Amino acid sequence: MEAITKSKWDRPAYLLVIMLLIAFSIATLFPFLWMISTSLRTDVDLFKNPMNWIPSSLYLNNYQEVWTAIPFGQYFLNTFKLTVIITVLQVIICSMAAYAFAKLKVPFKKTVFLLFMTNLMMPWHSIMVPQFSVVSELGLYNTHTGYVLIQLFSGFGIFLMRQFFMSLPNELNEAARVDGYSEWQIFWRIAMPLSAPSLSTFAIFTFTFMWNDYLAPLIYLNDDSLKTLQLGLKAFQTEHTMDYGLLMAGTVLATIPMIVVFLLGERFFIQSVATTGMKN
Repeated sequence: MEAITKSKWDRPAYLLVIMLLIAFSIATLFPFLWMISTSLRTDVDLFKNPMNWIPSSLYLNNYQEVWTAIPFGQYFLNTFKLTVIITVLQVIICSMAAYAFAKLKVPFKKTVFLLFMTNLMMPWHSIMVPQFSVVSELGLYNTHTGYVLIQLFSGFGIFLMRQFFMSLPNELNEAARVDGYSEWQIFWRIAMPLSAPSLSTFAIFTFTFMWNDYLAPLIYLNDDSLKTLQLGLKAFQTEHTMDYGLLMAGTVLATIPMIVVFLLGERFFIQSVATTGMKN
């Protein structure tokens, strides 16, 4: 093993890859580290020493003031509630649709699936106006219900889960049917537990996307009591000024839930990537 390790490190190409990965990691972490540094400084200190990343003194008041400068707690709860509801509903609905496309024998299944996949090819902006018209006609504009309604479907989620369900051996379904299981029982008791890695991956992607969503809440949520955290943080940036300390402190706090969710699902996420392409 030691000889193999040494031979790896002796290869110039291997060392080059490692150096590129380190450089990429530093470039990726750069904005995050700058965000944390700025959140611990006053605006005076920031503009006085913009290239000094280490604050002369830690200014923790930004993390206190951000809760009172805007209704941060209300925005945080709104965002958390909407993100969790949409993530759970998308995982359930997309998994059911994906299982039907992968395992059930229904007429025109491939044609319908291709129609669903057009959702991946069309930018949301192309259907934004008709979607808004439908929500308004239903009387759901400026409600959390209307916002949740437009997020129930994900072409990416259906595609991801369908690919996993297709990798499950059909013998499992046949054996379950012999034991008297219905299709719903096969889906809920067999397919869903086995798909935990793919479900976790999809849930992490959905949670991250919905937590960071800015445009849809901007369009559909008008009342201040309904707004999400991303809309609330915009209050620190006006036409002529920007409170960098408070904005970065709020952004750091807004990042914590995404980090926690990823750490909780990291094991399943890695397992899903590792098993990609494996069948049966």
